[in-house]
Formats: sequence, C-alpha cells, structure tokens
Amino acid sequence: MKEATGELNITVVIVVAVGFLSVFFFGVLWPSIKNTYISTNRCSDAICDKKTLNNGMVTCAYYDKNGNKQGNSFKCVWKG
Repeated sequence: MKEATGELNITVVIVVAVGFLSVFFFGVLWPSIKNTYISTNRCSDAICDKKTLNNGMVTCAYYDKNGNKQGNSFKCVWKG
C-alpha cells in the first residue's frame, strides 16, 4: 500500500507541474509569440513606400484588388 501512495504523490506533482507550465505558456509566452508572428507577416504582405525613413523604417499599407487602401498605414523595416 505504501508503494501505491508514493506513486500517487508523484502523479499529483507531475499533473500540477504540467498544469502550471501550460498556464505559463498560454498566458505569458503564447501572446508574445502570436503578436510577433502577426506583425512579421503583416509587413511581408503589405505594399510599402520605397522612401526609407531615418530609422530604417518605411510606411506600408494594405490595398484591395481595386487599389483602394484598407485600414491605417503602419511602419515596417525596409528589407530592400
């Protein structure tokens, strides 16, 4: 019976540790990863003005099929 109690204690510790790590990942790390991914892809899909600003950034925006600007302009690093 003592062996079964020891195994149960280890199982509880592991379940609590996995739960804590999951909460940390999805509560702290995942939002940062997601925002970085979105901002990186946002710049690669946009049409940018080739005039480089003084800090290496350019003004970019999205355009629809008819050439109409969609949303506000934003800044991206110019990759030449």
